[in-house]
Amino acid sequence: MKQAQYTIHGINGPVVKVVGGKGLAMMDMVSVGDEGLIGEVVGVDLDAATVQVYEDTAGLKPGQPAVGQGAPMAITLGPGMLTNIFDGIARPLKVIEEKSGPFIARGLNLPSLDQEKKWDTTLHVKVGDTLAPGQMYASCPETPLILHRCLVPAGLSGKVTRVVPDGAYNVTETLVELTDDHGGVHPLRLAQEWPIRTPRPMADRLPIDRPLVTGQRIIDTLFPIGKGGAAAIPGPFGAGKTMTQHQLAKWSDADIIVYLGCGERGNEMTQALEEFSELLDPKSQQPLMNRTILIANTSNMPVAAREASVYTGMTIAEYYRDMGYHVALMADSTSRWAEALREISGRLEEMPAEEGFPAYLASRLAEFYERAGYVKTLEGKEGSVTVIGAVSPQGGDFSEPVTQNTKRYVRTFWGLDRALAYARHFPSINWLTSYSEYADDLKPWYDEHVGPEFVSSRHQIAHLLQKESELMEIVKLIGADILPEDQKLVMETARLIRVGFLQQNAYHAIDTYVPLDKQLRMMELILKLYHGARDIVSRAIPLSQLKATGIFESLAKMKYEVPNDHQEKFDEYDKAIDEALRQVNEANR
Repeated sequence: MKQAQYTIHGINGPVVKVVGGKGLAMMDMVSVGDEGLIGEVVGVDLDAATVQVYEDTAGLKPGQPAVGQGAPMAITLGPGMLTNIFDGIARPLKVIEEKSGPFIARGLNLPSLDQEKKWDTTLHVKVGDTLAPGQMYASCPETPLILHRCLVPAGLSGKVTRVVPDGAYNVTETLVELTDDHGGVHPLRLAQEWPIRTPRPMADRLPIDRPLVTGQRIIDTLFPIGKGGAAAIPGPFGAGKTMTQHQLAKWSDADIIVYLGCGERGNEMTQALEEFSELLDPKSQQPLMNRTILIANTSNMPVAAREASVYTGMTIAEYYRDMGYHVALMADSTSRWAEALREISGRLEEMPAEEGFPAYLASRLAEFYERAGYVKTLEGKEGSVTVIGAVSPQGGDFSEPVTQNTKRYVRTFWGLDRALAYARHFPSINWLTSYSEYADDLKPWYDEHVGPEFVSSRHQIAHLLQKESELMEIVKLIGADILPEDQKLVMETARLIRVGFLQQNAYHAIDTYVPLDKQLRMMELILKLYHGARDIVSRAIPLSQLKATGIFESLAKMKYEVPNDHQEKFDEYDKAIDEALRQVNEANR
């Protein structure tokens, strides 16, 4: 492709104005300056174009060249992405470190994938076969956990005219030649390119009817997220957004994790990289990185690359979705991404909207979250991308534009609470401000796979927490001692739910992950105690007699004492509840 050359006319931070022709189109890639900095066209005029540069522009001068690439910003997708760590524009950070040391040098236009590494490839087609978009033509084991399936790119179809034998190939070698109806020959390799701002096609969008099981009780029970859904985790500094996402990345039943650190502090990102590289996948006992892709774009990296990083992560997630995998994308945090939008918008001299954010903030958030979904792929398989975006509102103010606009496009809202975090209650998800609109959609799945008691127990738990909130208004005014016994029981049971069920220790070997059947059993025991105690207080027996048996404290500790693979120990707590109720009843005959 012929490259058109232009000249730098003006520089304003990452925003560069180039002149010299009319050949540039919106979203075209441009190499800027003598070092060939990577940029993208964000505005065009009759004889000039505006380019946002994804690298530091210090030292650029007017008069230096700018070369149009004639194609939109795209990344190379193929085997080798899993276990890897990329920057915001999909350059491998390990290779960058080898080339330039601990600091990223400018103008390093490196390929995303290792061009030399050979992959043991199996071909699944033969000469004469007719291929359509989305059909698999080759596969290779990318990691011990994931088989990489190479699919015909969208828009390509035709007859196979050449196939190589099974063997070891790198990502640049042609495996299959496809001849279309017009006689054009298209080489198919292990890797393909895709523009990051263009959603990858699908055959159909399917209803979300199954949960993403996370093993975190407050999420799975009260505020579930559907597989293929979208959730937001807003919270102030120190409330536990990153830790919650780490837990979801480790324990959720997604096949592949894409963890996107967007504008976060460098030390936090370093901690995440170190932790993920050391963790074992609980299900396979393989390194967790064997099914994880990390994208690191810290707060000191160029702001324009931060804006592009969410699209890079989403494109990678959709690529694995198309193979029939269930992918969970963790974006931490979309507020830093929105701040990048605001800064670039200001340099472009666009009219600001609320709090200085650009007027198109809502539409950009919509573009991002709407790429989540449970889909039927072009090949006919089922795959999904579940998006969990952290939001960092300044001062913990949920009324600010990023949080409010995010709520419009997600159906699960896990609002973190500063007071809970300071009280060391984690996850610090506030059960009064959070919600999930997937709960009713997922009821048939829970009824079939866990039991019909799960949803009814959840409703009772949520009702008791709501009643406690209402009673707290009275307690703050007149104290708890004045309450009648049935209301004291509500308060005591709600405290047991909060401490013994909703609070979960990520560092405890037993409590860090809890399967759904165990969650149901815990709820049933708490509710059994509540209903038994309600019968006692209805006969004018003081609740203090039941509390004196220690049964409430005993149930609060069961989360630490019943391993996931020895749930028969719950029978001991069942008997302990019966014994406590019997003692109180006999004492008051």
